[in-house]
Amino acid sequence: MFERYVVTPDKLFDLNKIDSGFTEDFKSKKDVEEEFHRLRKRLCELQDVLYAEGKRKILIVLQGMDTAGKDGTIKHVFKEVHLQGIKVVSFKKPTEEELSHDFLWRVHKHTPGKGEIAVFNRSHYEDVLVVRVHRLVPEKVWMKRYEHIRNFEKMLFDEGTTILKFYLHISKEEQKKRLLERLNNPRKRWKLHVEDVKERKHWDEYIRAYNDAIFETSTIYAPWFVIPSDKKWFRNYLVAKIIVKKLESLNMKYPEPEKGIENLKID
Repeated sequence: MFERYVVTPDKLFDLNKIDSGFTEDFKSKKDVEEEFHRLRKRLCELQDVLYAEGKRKILIVLQGMDTAGKDGTIKHVFKEVHLQGIKVVSFKKPTEEELSHDFLWRVHKHTPGKGEIAVFNRSHYEDVLVVRVHRLVPEKVWMKRYEHIRNFEKMLFDEGTTILKFYLHISKEEQKKRLLERLNNPRKRWKLHVEDVKERKHWDEYIRAYNDAIFETSTIYAPWFVIPSDKKWFRNYLVAKIIVKKLESLNMKYPEPEKGIENLKID
């Protein structure tokens, strides 16, 4: 169903050749509004079963260029989900303590426990993206991290974690539009930083870094999905649909009630 969006392991691809404005046969937000609402309610139901069952763990990774919509995706897709059983983790610039450990140390402690959904707003992938583009570590260091990431995610998978990784794909033109919206809207200006504009100058370098990172780490147990994100409504709809379908495939069930509870009298 989602073959168009999933990155096949070991198959070369190029983000520059993927249409960031693609919306299938939908023309506007109205075309998916009813279905999107149903998907959000269904996600809430599935999360309730996940939490009650207490067996499985769900890790959702969101990556993308500045303004790609990581915050917006979290806000809209998980709007109906109960706060109990879900956590959102945003990874900023590493602290001194974090830098004194291996690059996965700060990430591992935030992975989901049984019955939980963890959503990573940026992630361990920053250590093969930002550090590469800005040459913060030598190439021989970040090159080895692809294997470390594959092994890390395989360990999480083997321990019962379902992993879904989404690259929110926008065009450079769409990014400019969104940056200008932030600049010109007093209510959004707080979201704009000088660094955002500086990073834009490294657009091509980031695309190359993402191409390599996604190619090297899209696996059967932790696949990457490239989500066309120029249209925010389609981005939200597609991410929600993929998550719901995956959770439904897990065939989760509510646990059996305690024996004899049907005879319990409550005065």
